[in-house]
Amino acid sequence: MVLTFIPPASPRRRDRPPVGDRWVHEVKFDGYRIQVHKTRRDATLLSRNGHHFTGRFPDIAFVLRALPAKAAIIDAELVACSSTGTPDFRELHASAATSDELCLWAFDVLHLNGRDLLDLPLVKRRGKLQALIDRDDHPSVLLSGAFDDPHRLLAACEERRMEGIVSKRIDAPYRSGNASDWTKTKCASWREAHRERWRLFEQG
Repeated sequence: MVLTFIPPASPRRRDRPPVGDRWVHEVKFDGYRIQVHKTRRDATLLSRNGHHFTGRFPDIAFVLRALPAKAAIIDAELVACSSTGTPDFRELHASAATSDELCLWAFDVLHLNGRDLLDLPLVKRRGKLQALIDRDDHPSVLLSGAFDDPHRLLAACEERRMEGIVSKRIDAPYRSGNASDWTKTKCASWREAHRERWRLFEQG
């Protein structure tokens, strides 16, 4: 089976997160956006632009070969954790992180065993992803948690000097690029600490 790269959903930036029972909120990890393509006994890592990252992170690719699915496309963030447990983007970017420090936070599944899941609501896609991750049960492949209260989550991320949060409608299908309903809210401390990187990102 040949799986086709799906351009990822792009969260729109907001100063404040949306509220209400139609929304769930997740930590926005500071790492590399990764699309995992699992086919039979092989696993490929693709960047947010569709470039191959498998050779750069072979240990994670090897772990993902054991996912209990014949075919799957998973949307995720590859993160290197510092000694304090917070994401360390510099170490990830420099390829200095050890295999024990790398983990993949999975937050969506777009295809599973021959079926495209893009038009399913988020809540159903997350259910299928959780079942898949639970069956795999590997410490380097984790399910990104979903929270109801965006302000408490944002405050917790601020306290831990993390990047921010992503908010998603539970009843929405998966849509690539700016067609997505996803939004992101950055922590003030993260923006200050990464001011130059943030400026270059905004320009690019």
